Amino acid sequence: MSKSIWYFINSGACSPSFNMALDEALMDWHSEGLLPPIVRFYGWTPATLSIGYFQNVEKEINMDAVRNHNLGFVRRPTGGRGVLHEHELTYSIIVSEDYPNMPATVTEAYRVLSEGLLIGFQKLGLNAYFSVPDTEEKKSDLKNPKSAVCFDAPSWYELVVEGKKVAGSAQTRQKGVILQHGAILLDLDEDKLVSLFNYPSDEVKERVRRGLSKKAVAINHLRETPVTIEECVDAFKEGFAEGLDVNFQPYMLTIEQMEYVKQLEIRRYANDEWTYRK
Repeated sequence: MSKSIWYFINSGACSPSFNMALDEALMDWHSEGLLPPIVRFYGWTPATLSIGYFQNVEKEINMDAVRNHNLGFVRRPTGGRGVLHEHELTYSIIVSEDYPNMPATVTEAYRVLSEGLLIGFQKLGLNAYFSVPDTEEKKSDLKNPKSAVCFDAPSWYELVVEGKKVAGSAQTRQKGVILQHGAILLDLDEDKLVSLFNYPSDEVKERVRRGLSKKAVAINHLRETPVTIEECVDAFKEGFAEGLDVNFQPYMLTIEQMEYVKQLEIRRYANDEWTYRK
């Protein structure tokens, strides 16, 4: 039996508002039956802090620090907490909720869609596995996160190595389509990351900073030889192809599709009303 054909897009480094607009546009086109399921890889220019759909900027984010570090800033269409997109490969998966054997629940769909991440990390020589909170304290942390920092704790079925989170993912479902996207860390500047958020006290901020190194780790902290973006693209492209049991076909957007993305970018992701809404 022949494998399904999915599109593969490697966008390279793009602006934060364009990245989010393209992810949403791909959802739109897939929901309308114009494109098959898609896996997309991309980067960020400039380095960017993205926040989850439900986060409160004024309450949770230190915008002075964001500006001082010359970072981009964008609100994602997905939930979750703040992510510093700097030394990483970002991925997105767009697929229908009714795709064959796709679990109905968000948690189980994470497991299926993240199988490619697991294989990708293994191809880079890392002993990655899925996190499953196994104590009441860990389960409580999922319901009541201790900070606004995404990598402060692993969620159900996110990828960990040696007990530490190596990839953070988020998911939304709209128009019958699943969008899952996430960050694969090559390196992590823990001090910079922690500085971007507000805390009730200096003591809490220091506790988060100290704890981060115990909870999150980047690929290059786990390997003797640093990995390049190109190596990551190859490993995770193969990983997703195996994990999803599909063949990839490279795809480039048409001029008309690019115009659609740019209009969506202007209307939403480059719009302060969207970014700073409460």
